[in-house]
Amino acid sequence: QVQLVESGGGLVQPGGSLRLSCAASGFTLASYAIAWFRQAPGKEREGVSCISSSGNDGITDNADSVKGRFTISRDNAKNTVYLQMNSLKPEDTGVYYCNRANSPLPWGQGTQVTVSS
Repeated sequence: QVQLVESGGGLVQPGGSLRLSCAASGFTLASYAIAWFRQAPGKEREGVSCISSSGNDGITDNADSVKGRFTISRDNAKNTVYLQMNSLKPEDTGVYYCNRANSPLPWGQGTQVTVSS
């Protein structure tokens, strides 16, 4: 089955860190640009970070709101993309999703990230 499954979310205090995982099945993740998105309560889903396919040197880009704090990376051997999130803020709270950037799959369930003291 072709799908992406997100994991790694949780409750963390402001200033803390989390690492999210996006595991692919049914296709080779390295061949695709992958993006992380988030949706805060009452807001639209927004793009957070993306990484190009391995064939395009794995170039990364981040939304201004997370630059310097979030890092996207991929482990092709594990068919997984990660999002390392540091210096978390309450406004980072939301459900985080991953998807193929140019040929998206149906959205998964995402993983909840809550930043609160």
